Amino acid sequence: MAHTATPHNRPHGDEPDSTPRAWAVGGTVFAGIVLLVGGVLDILKGITALSSDAIYTTVNQYVYRFSLNTWGWVLLALGVVAVITGLGLLTDAMWARILGVMMASLTLIANFMWLPYQPLWAIISIALAAWVIWALCAHRPQHPTL
Repeated sequence: MAHTATPHNRPHGDEPDSTPRAWAVGGTVFAGIVLLVGGVLDILKGITALSSDAIYTTVNQYVYRFSLNTWGWVLLALGVVAVITGLGLLTDAMWARILGVMMASLTLIANFMWLPYQPLWAIISIALAAWVIWALCAHRPQHPTL
């Protein structure tokens, strides 16, 4: 009896949606959305820091103390690039994957330095950035597009 290969009777382990691969693919989509939403939130945090110094807590003896105006510009710039990267990740572009890891790393560092001003939000942002880095490094598409 001849056996024809169809998508439904592949040998075990060759399924395109095996559990680790499915997690990584889903993680990449999640990373794109997180970068997109996180970028918008960083833009809003940056605008808030630029427009009013009274919104955030004043920290006097902090090692990484900068003016809120400087932080506002940093967050605004990171936010714009994160939004562009998130949109690129949703199209599965390779440049967005590379830029996404770089952006998530910068976002992680920036939020570490932002800890005294907004501790809870900074910790959440650090955790999301770590997830984005994992997802973008774990998923390797079959045919990446540049």
